[in-house]
Amino acid sequence: MTDPARERLTVFDAGGAPTGVAERGEVYARSLWHATTAVLLRSADGTRVYVHRRTDTKLVMAGMWDCLAGGVLDEGETPDACAARELGEELGVTGVPLEKLAVVAFDAAALGVDTGPGTGPDGLRAHVHVYRAFSDGPVTHQPSEVAEGGWWTLDELAARIGAPDRAWVPDGLYVTRLLLADLVR
Repeated sequence: MTDPARERLTVFDAGGAPTGVAERGEVYARSLWHATTAVLLRSADGTRVYVHRRTDTKLVMAGMWDCLAGGVLDEGETPDACAARELGEELGVTGVPLEKLAVVAFDAAALGVDTGPGTGPDGLRAHVHVYRAFSDGPVTHQPSEVAEGGWWTLDELAARIGAPDRAWVPDGLYVTRLLLADLVR
């Protein structure tokens, strides 16, 4: 198996222009701007959202909760391809249309957010390509990525997101709050 810290990622500037390539471990350790995707999986009728907890073995933000399937763009990968790949890898959902909603700049230092162990002095910096998909599944977790998960209503998500009894992925929390506030369409 390939060491995730050695995977090569495209590096960007704060404005979103590509500037080069670096290994994932270096990107995290030096707080370099990179690109990610985040896919909100909703039930076919739109009333529920799939929420999951990351495994305790993830390189960063291990064991945290999220309602966005996603990950980093590999070197040369497009956001659309990455979004489809990550939804398939993490939740086993494939062949569904993806609707791109926005690109959100997430700069942990600027937002005063701690992204925890494994990230550099300025935390995570990513251009998050936000998508949504509608499907009732089936949902099949990739054991190395997702520890557990389930469907929540939108009201349950709004009430539970960011609650102190569950640690949430910081960039996912930020993007989800924008989605719930209807700021990202």
